[in-house]
Amino acid sequence: MNCSKCGSDNQDNVRFCTSCGFQLQEGPSATSQATTVNNLNASGGRITNNIFFDFIAPYLSTIDDGRFFRKPMKWLYTLMAVVNIIIPFYILYVAIENRIFQAPGKFIIVFILVLITIAFACWIGFQIWWDRKDKVDITSSSQDDFVAIPVFSHFVQTFGEWAGTWVAIVGFIFSLLATIVLGQEGAYLSQGLGLWFINISATSIILMPIYGFLIVIGARVFAEALRAIVSIANNTKKH
Repeated sequence: MNCSKCGSDNQDNVRFCTSCGFQLQEGPSATSQATTVNNLNASGGRITNNIFFDFIAPYLSTIDDGRFFRKPMKWLYTLMAVVNIIIPFYILYVAIENRIFQAPGKFIIVFILVLITIAFACWIGFQIWWDRKDKVDITSSSQDDFVAIPVFSHFVQTFGEWAGTWVAIVGFIFSLLATIVLGQEGAYLSQGLGLWFINISATSIILMPIYGFLIVIGARVFAEALRAIVSIANNTKKH
């Protein structure tokens, strides 16, 4: 490259003449530099307009705004609702495998009443999961900095509501029927149905509803504590 001022010959990659110092070619414009800086700032320091760096952007966006946590959790709630419909049929299958209908009549009567109770508890459980499923979307918003904990706390609360209700209803009715009709033999029925956590005694008739209540309130307190911490953190971050 020849200098237009002094005519000296220079290498093509130099910006200034080696003889007189005259500028041979323009450097990056202020506009292009500003555009580059803005692109880097907007992308958190990443290189933009490059398929090797940008193809993952939609995935990261779903994590940052919370959709990554909310949508799969709604699927889990739906699955749990369906499981509650299946549970009574599974209990019936287990009972048949254990030849419950070949047992003495009092066992069959208690089993049928318990199965009806389980079906009722599972129907309530289905409604709990199905109702709470539609509330997952309002646990957090895309403007929040902390989006995962509210979704998790909502799940803890819902699980506690379901488990506590199930234990209270099934535990109370099963303990009552087994204690009155079967006595100590009720332990064989509880083990045969997979309800090993229910102790057949007069004490269980009182304790099972209390256990259920404590499960509900314990899960609720823990979930509300998590949401309170997140709410404080989000408000502090905004101000």
